[in-house]
Amino acid sequence: MNAVELFLLGRTLMKIGEQAMPQPKGDGPRGSVRTVLVVLGDVVAHPGTTVSEIAARTGLPQSQVSTAVARLESTGSVEGVPDAADRRRRLIRPAEAPSARVAEVRAATIDDALAAALPDPGPEAVGEVTAALAVLARHLTPEVAARVRAVDAAATAVRSQP
Repeated sequence: MNAVELFLLGRTLMKIGEQAMPQPKGDGPRGSVRTVLVVLGDVVAHPGTTVSEIAARTGLPQSQVSTAVARLESTGSVEGVPDAADRRRRLIRPAEAPSARVAEVRAATIDDALAAALPDPGPEAVGEVTAALAVLARHLTPEVAARVRAVDAAATAVRSQP
């Protein structure tokens, strides 16, 4: 596998993940599922963070982060609390108790979305792909992505030095 194949596989997996995600109900703020998941992952990794800090770490525009945080707050996934040191700032953290939406998303499986995506949607193929994804998930954790971003940021900083 080369870098392009890996990149395209990642995009395919994101699309399947989006298909497997139960759709939110109601008229709350929308926003890209990818953006919402990136923001949620960052909040879980860095509880008590600000919108601007999330934007800096993820590389997302602050407006997209704000929209994603609003959507996550409306579903009860995260909560914003005033910063005791600076009352003008809001600190975003995972919600204390999982909401009904969080429980719904955690209970969703990928089987139907995988079956719809695979050329052979039989239970054996779905099981084989699910097992392969479990191996990848065990080795390629969110911490790996953070290390990759840190290496990329360091390389960019070195290239920008005169």
